[in-house]
Amino acid sequence: MNPEQRPEYRSLAVHNEAAVATLTMQRPERKNALNPMLINELLWALDDARDDPEIRVIVLTGSGGTFCAGADLSQMSGGDDQKELLLAPKGDLAELLLRFPKLHKPVIAKVNGVALGGGLGLVASCHFAIATSSAKLGTPEILRGLFPMQIMAVLDRLVPQRQLLELMLLGQTVDAERARELGLVTRVVPDEKLDGAIDELAKALAARSPTAMRMGLEAYVAQSGKPMVESLPYLRAQLLGLLATEDAMEGLSAFLQKRPPHWGGH
Repeated sequence: MNPEQRPEYRSLAVHNEAAVATLTMQRPERKNALNPMLINELLWALDDARDDPEIRVIVLTGSGGTFCAGADLSQMSGGDDQKELLLAPKGDLAELLLRFPKLHKPVIAKVNGVALGGGLGLVASCHFAIATSSAKLGTPEILRGLFPMQIMAVLDRLVPQRQLLELMLLGQTVDAERARELGLVTRVVPDEKLDGAIDELAKALAARSPTAMRMGLEAYVAQSGKPMVESLPYLRAQLLGLLATEDAMEGLSAFLQKRPPHWGGH
C-alpha cells in the first residue's frame, strides 16, 4: 500500500522502517487502555502490515512508559468518553485476539511498562514478548467484579493451569521475571536495553526467508493441538510445498555455494 493510501489513526502511530512495522498505542492519558477506536485501529494496522510485502516483522508497543492497562473501564461502564470511529469497523477485542494467528508474520510485544487485562492478552497473542525489568503484568479484573474472559483463551495456551487460575482468581499483578517464569514473557532486559533488544530481534527475524516464515507460522497454527497421526502427514505435505518455493531453492543454493541467501519472498 502506498503511503498516501494508508489510513489515518487517532489512537495509534505506525512507523515502517527496514522491513519492520512498529505499532505504538497512543492513549498515554489513559495508559493506552483499549477502547473501540484503538481496537479498530489495531485491526486496520495489523491487516495493513500483513498485506504489505515489504513488511516482514511487526512490533507492538505503547507510549508514555506503559504498554497497555487493559480495557477502558470508563467506556465499559457507560462513561462519556465514547468517540466515533474514524475507520470502518473491523471487530472487537475477540476479533483482535483472533487476528494474530492469521498474520503469518512474527509479532514482537515490546513490553515497556504495565500490561494488564486486555493488554496482557495482547502480549500473550504475540510470538515474542520482551519486557523491561520494571514491567508489571497481571489480570486485575476480578478486583473490579469482572473476569478476564476473552484473554483467558490466549493465556490458557501459555500458562500452566494452576498458575493461571491463581493469577486470575486473585487478580494478581506480577513482575517481569515472574511473568517470564509463567511463560508470558520471552525475555526480560534492563529498561535501558529494551530498544536494543527489540531492534536486534527484529533485524534477525527480518533477515530470514519471508516465505519460510509465512508457511511455517501458518503450519504451526494449523497443526497446533492436533494428534501426531494427523499433524505429521499435514506437515509433510507443507514441507514438500515449501521445498518447491523460490526461497527454498535459493536457500539451498546459497548453502551449497557458501554465500548469504537473497530472499525474494516467493
